[in-house]
Amino acid sequence: MKSQARVVVIGGGIVGISTAYHLTKKGWSDVVVVEKTDLTHGSTWHAAGLLPLFNMSYTVGQIHKYSVDLYKGLEAETGQAVGFHPTGNLRLATTRDRMDEYYKYCGTANTIGVPFEIIKPAAVKELWPYCDIEGIVGALHHPQDGHVAPADVTMALAKGARNRGAEIYRQTKVTGIRQKPNGEWLVATDKGDILAEHVVAATGAWARQIGAMVGLDLPVIAVEHQYIVTDEIPELAERKAQGLKELAVLRESDQSYYMREERQGLILGPYEKGAPAWAVDGVPDSFGQELLPPDLDRLQPHIEAAIRRVPIFGKAGIKDTINGPIPYTPDGSPMVGPAWGLRNFWLNEGHSFGITAAGGAGWQLAEWMVEGEPGIDMWDVDPRRFGDYANKRYTKIKNEECYEHVFVTHYPLEERPAARPAKTAPAYVRQKALNAVFGQKFGWERANWFAPSPKKAFDRYSFRRTNFFEPVREEVKAVRERAGLLDLTGFSKFEVWGRGAEAFLDRLVANRLPRKVGRIQLCHVCTAKGGVLSEWTITRTGEESFYIVSAAAANRHDWDILAKAVPGDGSVDIRDVTLDRGVLVVAGPRTRDLMKKLTDADLSNEAFPWLSAQGIRMGVAPVRALRVNFVGELGWELHHPLAYQLGLWDSIMEAGREFDIRPFGIRAMDSLRIEKSYRYWKTDLSTEYSPLESGMGRFVQLNKGEFIGREALIRQQQQGLPYNYVTLAVETKGMDPWGNEPIYSGRKMVGRATSGAYGYTLGRSFAVGYVRPAHAAPGTKLGIVVLGRRVPCEVVAESPWDPENIRLRG
Repeated sequence: MKSQARVVVIGGGIVGISTAYHLTKKGWSDVVVVEKTDLTHGSTWHAAGLLPLFNMSYTVGQIHKYSVDLYKGLEAETGQAVGFHPTGNLRLATTRDRMDEYYKYCGTANTIGVPFEIIKPAAVKELWPYCDIEGIVGALHHPQDGHVAPADVTMALAKGARNRGAEIYRQTKVTGIRQKPNGEWLVATDKGDILAEHVVAATGAWARQIGAMVGLDLPVIAVEHQYIVTDEIPELAERKAQGLKELAVLRESDQSYYMREERQGLILGPYEKGAPAWAVDGVPDSFGQELLPPDLDRLQPHIEAAIRRVPIFGKAGIKDTINGPIPYTPDGSPMVGPAWGLRNFWLNEGHSFGITAAGGAGWQLAEWMVEGEPGIDMWDVDPRRFGDYANKRYTKIKNEECYEHVFVTHYPLEERPAARPAKTAPAYVRQKALNAVFGQKFGWERANWFAPSPKKAFDRYSFRRTNFFEPVREEVKAVRERAGLLDLTGFSKFEVWGRGAEAFLDRLVANRLPRKVGRIQLCHVCTAKGGVLSEWTITRTGEESFYIVSAAAANRHDWDILAKAVPGDGSVDIRDVTLDRGVLVVAGPRTRDLMKKLTDADLSNEAFPWLSAQGIRMGVAPVRALRVNFVGELGWELHHPLAYQLGLWDSIMEAGREFDIRPFGIRAMDSLRIEKSYRYWKTDLSTEYSPLESGMGRFVQLNKGEFIGREALIRQQQQGLPYNYVTLAVETKGMDPWGNEPIYSGRKMVGRATSGAYGYTLGRSFAVGYVRPAHAAPGTKLGIVVLGRRVPCEVVAESPWDPENIRLRG
């Protein structure tokens, strides 16, 4: 066995082997895989081998598509058969909401190039003659979907990796991992130690145990998944004898099961309620290629539903029941990318659909490791999207919820209730008393909107306008005409100080840092290729000190950027103060009048201009007031010690009574911001587009000196922008764009929407997104597909509401 390697991959399932395969394909041949038993002996060997292309995530959709394309060509490359069955896939719908979900997904499919068709019940019968189509209103058909033999795919990937120099050690158990002072990793095994520059954990159900070896609390716990294999069914045997094509994989989403052919019988795989998490306190040391005891009682409702839909299933005997652990994360997407707080330690964990995702996950993780960044924006699977709140108990509860939600209708604004609340600001209790309907972000409870009465304080989910539409209108009106109060305590907040702080931050961001104490700049951290990695509001609080505010969801991500870049000479200190400070936003034309009742500070434009910050008193609360906001009105962000929040909230509401102040939530903010063409991080701003493409060129100072991404941005400026960020006025009724809708000029797709909302003040629907430069001029007529319907849209000038920012600066 080698004693040194460039990369050690821990785990010999399909995910780990795919990682090794892609690393060698990228030219890193010095790769070692260590596996405690034999290849595939985790979850890979008992997986049903399905390849569902359906996924609402733009990121995960691309990962799945790559995997399917890869597996099709693996046999030709390696000579190892993979058992690919290109049967296609049928997803049935029995409700309008389910069809809306499919139409919404089709937008994502179009933008990433996945073939599909929406078909009628009669076409379902043609494709699946044994299916009773009563109650079906339509279906989504993926002609290139299908299934593979998971063990065979793994062996083909292993052969490809070995052919390019990788070595795979089976029956080799990892017993410890530590990083040496020089940055090298020492991976201890029962066969000897290996020194490595990089380590990749791809350990499936063992993720928490391997993570603990390096101090990581990984939110990965397996959940039991069962499927039934029937005896041979005469009708399917007859089809085989006639040489007919294998039936498509059938999914009845509204009954939460999948079904496919297996040796002229059928496999039925439900996602039932009550499936328990497994090995919460750790996988037994002796566990290998084993199954768990079946529990058919849990599956009974799904068995009955399957018999109603496919009567021949009810005539078949049960040959086998498979119950095996499948790793999950709290949101159902895997963790692919760098581990937080550790250099050169990488994660490829938490794959609940590991067969479908393994190829694409290995592809992008190898890109990230070799090139320094992935080829697509990976936020939806970035390990740093979770925080400390995602501990063992939280993960168990959420993973069980996630499992039973596999086939639920995935609404755009869905908020799942399990393990909540996790983190609450003091003002949570006041907002709850005011009928707030909450969502969560990075564990923080945030008011999405305020209902008119307690009985109406719930979300009625839909892909169309629904029960929050009119209440949110009133919140928007209050902010535009009077004053509103918004709790954004979840914002990530960091302090940076020291003699080297300015040079440190200047190297990280594309904009110039604020020069004067008390001034604010919007700054972007770029990738080396020029994509937008993060967006920070930076306030200079002293000659050598700065205060950074970023998105709530970015907390661990942005801390990791700072911590890994900070120099080791003691010239820079950093501190995460997110949990210490609250943020209340007061905005609207009467804000200054309201605040004058609570502070002696001079709030005039001359004394307190836009994009400036001061320490003031609001009532008895010490506040760092930042004259910025995300709604496009006169307003301040009030950053304060959390202990003062309830008193501050109450004093603002009391002082605002004269002006008919209203609390408002995230959905009102969404409407307000889209009328200003403001961008959401990781929705509208991503690593796939540069700040120049994103219309943020005014925040990029190419002549300031070196910063990460500068050379790429100079090249892009010289060569021309591939895309331009645009605001679109959309002609639609009763529904609005959500994001990932394709944009067309004639029959040609020229871009994609990244988000959308209804603009209450301007009385029309808007989308923002990216189009080719030839179609970006204001006045350009285009088309956008919203829930399956192509509707007219027009490019409008940036910031359709108050384009001169008169109100913001007022």
